[in-house]
Amino acid sequence: MPEITYREALRQTLRYQLQTNDRVFLMGEDIGAYGGSYAVTKGLLDEFGERRVRNTPIAESVVVGAGIGAAMAGLKPMVELMTINFSLLAIDQIVNNASKLHYMSNGQVTVPIVIRMAGGAGSQLGAQHSHSLEGWYAHVPGLKVVVPSTPYDAKGLLMTAFDDDNPIIFIEHTALYTMKGEVPDEPYRLPFGKADVMRPGKDATLIAYSGSVHQSYRAAEDLAEEGIDCEVLNLRTLRPLDVDAIVASVRKTNRAIVVEDDWEFGGFGGEIAAIIQERAFDDLDAPVMRCSGADVPMPYAHDLEQAALPQEADIVRLVKSLV
Repeated sequence: MPEITYREALRQTLRYQLQTNDRVFLMGEDIGAYGGSYAVTKGLLDEFGERRVRNTPIAESVVVGAGIGAAMAGLKPMVELMTINFSLLAIDQIVNNASKLHYMSNGQVTVPIVIRMAGGAGSQLGAQHSHSLEGWYAHVPGLKVVVPSTPYDAKGLLMTAFDDDNPIIFIEHTALYTMKGEVPDEPYRLPFGKADVMRPGKDATLIAYSGSVHQSYRAAEDLAEEGIDCEVLNLRTLRPLDVDAIVASVRKTNRAIVVEDDWEFGGFGGEIAAIIQERAFDDLDAPVMRCSGADVPMPYAHDLEQAALPQEADIVRLVKSLV
């Protein structure tokens, strides 16, 4: 099986969709000749032309609004926003229009739009380009929130996003674009709401998504050398959330740690902790713990940025405090 990067896996899906579905077009800031902020759309303008790959003004509300209108009219737009932080300029369009129009029209209108954006820190992009705000969107009924952590996930989940008639928030971690992994050449789909057990274990469950999956996996490997066997659960999507997989894993290991780059206070990890408390309380041998980002705007300096993010050593320390 060939090894390709996370960005190449995304590009393969975009190319396939443009080749096979006349309704699909791409729009976003600098996605044409420049290839997008993270080079995901590089080369697609030359292949498919300006009608299918459209540069837009730096006006996120306008871009998302145009995409919503196109989706309502029967097209299948993919809107690329530079970062999740910039999506806040379009939050009215996303939350008050995209997520609600199907409900408000009594099912007469669908909004099959895919909104891709980069999120997360670790690349020294500063406080206004680096946060993990996926929990904000996961809070909204009517949206689906996808958080791929590997090239394999990225290709398969984006393929599924294009099949869905709901608005999709597709969040790509900035530190993963150059990561390589095995990805089949042929198209495939990964179901939403189905987590992946990346590493089975029996002593504790590390629940993670996006970039934090890799810190969790490395921490689990380190702990294994000391005789502590951790299960690593890659959520893949936050809405829908694979509650059954979370509960089943915790019932097996009796301990849970949620790992995420997001701020702890009000973060998505608190929702996971509540689910475990409600559905698997009698199976717990220790409190549910969270390993989250520091409660500060993301620093620019490398050492400070790393200090603001959960590290393998933090995960190892928390696991050892529970077993």
